[in-house]
Amino acid sequence: MQTDLRLSPTLPAWLPEPVRLYLDHTEEGLSLRALARREGCHASTVMRHVRRCENRRDDPLVDEALAAFGRSLGRGAFPARKDRPDMTAPIRPEASPALRPALLDETTIAREARRILRRLAEPQTVLAVAPDMEKAAVLRSLPDGSTARTAVMDRAVAQAFALKDWITCRKPGRIATYEITATGRAALRRLVECDEAGRGGGLAEAAQPFAAQHRDWAEREIRDEDGPRRVRYNAAESPVAVLGRRRDKDGQPFLAAELVEAAERLREDFELAQMGPRVAQNWDRFLTGADRGSFRSDSGGAEGPRQARERVAAALRDLGPGLGDMVLRCCCFLEGLEAAERRMGWSARSGKIVLRIALQRLRRHYDETYGRSRPLIG
Repeated sequence: MQTDLRLSPTLPAWLPEPVRLYLDHTEEGLSLRALARREGCHASTVMRHVRRCENRRDDPLVDEALAAFGRSLGRGAFPARKDRPDMTAPIRPEASPALRPALLDETTIAREARRILRRLAEPQTVLAVAPDMEKAAVLRSLPDGSTARTAVMDRAVAQAFALKDWITCRKPGRIATYEITATGRAALRRLVECDEAGRGGGLAEAAQPFAAQHRDWAEREIRDEDGPRRVRYNAAESPVAVLGRRRDKDGQPFLAAELVEAAERLREDFELAQMGPRVAQNWDRFLTGADRGSFRSDSGGAEGPRQARERVAAALRDLGPGLGDMVLRCCCFLEGLEAAERRMGWSARSGKIVLRIALQRLRRHYDETYGRSRPLIG
């Protein structure tokens, strides 16, 4: 008899794909290889998703949600044997039908996410859940030591947040506390971008919610011929800017402001020199012809790019191998630290230390060569 490998119709559309695979394997009895053939991937990929979901059952909300979906599926095609009882112990009595996560829809979850994730993104804020509570409360610690309740949500919605990996259990126990994850912050930024695009009109740009979730807007002051002004920029665009916003155990920034400025200075010269890799067809030679006109590939460029190229070359020569490679990859090509470590053959978590040393040397190079003033463009 052929096994039906279609998705279970009782599972909601908002359920993440790894959770679907886990329920199809544990509740419907489908093998890992059958699921891999259905999804068009390797069996090890399915096994990794299944193991990760199983390990997450230590989380009370995740375990309750998976148990509720198991009950909605009728415990699958292979009920538990009498000599092998169910391995999942009930944490709390079965929830009422109004509180089951299977009855939630994507619209309700998105509406609650706009309200709750915004609160959880505030500092010193957690989500508190107890076994005998049908609601989950958002609590914020105030500077005077007191705690204020800023929001309340249904327990089923909290279970959906946990399944989506928007929140994670920070402290299990009689009263479990949850905090927002990086995935939850990205989802919040995506929802906010959709709301802002929906309020706009006319010739507004098309919404880019999935691009917005990777942005981290910050402000800084720049000076031009009209005087100082504040501009908004994406701090997550450069790995150096991201490190500049992180703090060590003493509360100090991992990269000082002058080191981030030196990195941006090198990147500015790199972009001005047009030293990035060519990713499109070179139409110059095609339009001018190989033997016609005065076009030569080595005829040189404008004065501004040539000087910027010389400044980049001088800085990299001063840094030398290793340090120069690190700043070139992270500051100019905007590679992540993990990717740079793999390419350089270094051990994990060593790239940020090397990058800080390289930026210190780069800062000294700029101070010794140009002083505190920046070289003029052109």
